[in-house]
Amino acid sequence: MVSMVGKTIRKWWALFALPTLAAFIIGFLAPFAIGVYLSFCEFTTVTDARFVGLENYTKVFTDGTFLHALWFTVAFTIVTTIIINVAAFAVAYMLTKAIKGANIFRSVFFMPNLIGGIILGYIWQLLLNGVLAHWSRSITYSGVYGFWGLVILLCWQQIGYMMIIYIAGLQSLPGDVMEAAAVDGASPRQTLFKVTIPLMMPSITVCSFLTVTNGFKLFDQNLALTNGAPSRMSEMLALNIYTTFYGRVGYEGVGQAKAVIFFIIVAAVALIQNKLTTSKEVTA
Repeated sequence: MVSMVGKTIRKWWALFALPTLAAFIIGFLAPFAIGVYLSFCEFTTVTDARFVGLENYTKVFTDGTFLHALWFTVAFTIVTTIIINVAAFAVAYMLTKAIKGANIFRSVFFMPNLIGGIILGYIWQLLLNGVLAHWSRSITYSGVYGFWGLVILLCWQQIGYMMIIYIAGLQSLPGDVMEAAAVDGASPRQTLFKVTIPLMMPSITVCSFLTVTNGFKLFDQNLALTNGAPSRMSEMLALNIYTTFYGRVGYEGVGQAKAVIFFIIVAAVALIQNKLTTSKEVTA
């Protein structure tokens, strides 16, 4: 029998959903649609937009800085996704064992995630420049230094966050399955790779999705640590879009076109990654 509350919700659900729907349309759908339209225009403000067709997109794909930033970002995302997930899982696996001070270690590993990206960038700039000063170098000496500096920074920040997700997954593993593996004589290595990791695929899916999207969208750490130096060699996609839109007069449309392409790339990569890891959950 349907309760009075259930009848009321069923009757007035549209009214309850309207504020959220309106906020979604005003805050996301409308700006997104306007942004896509402006990517086909030449403009300095929204009111003086002039339609130019695919001209902005042509300029994007002939812009060497954008193509370099794309490959730089792809390489960065692949490296950080692997390192962060492997390290976070290893730390989580150790901290779910009966060791003294496990809760303290969890807090220590998680703390870097509480620091803002801009602050982290400047802190690591000082640290890395202090190390490189021994060889009379700086973090902006070459794009390679900038690449690995960004990798170190993001890994240091994100490992603790992903560790928490992996700990939650490890603690929710069915105990009877683990006991059955032990009874059957499975070694710790066999239990890890044949039982634990397959059962952890939902957590791996979430962490992989977050690290992939965070890698592609990285902006504030890149801005603070290297600001693209030297000669935009350590510039990632988000920073490249920012410098195009705000740093070159008359290139606002090109910057908007880059932003649309950026959205398509991140969405496609995230969907593919999510599909691949989710398929492993079904077969596990």
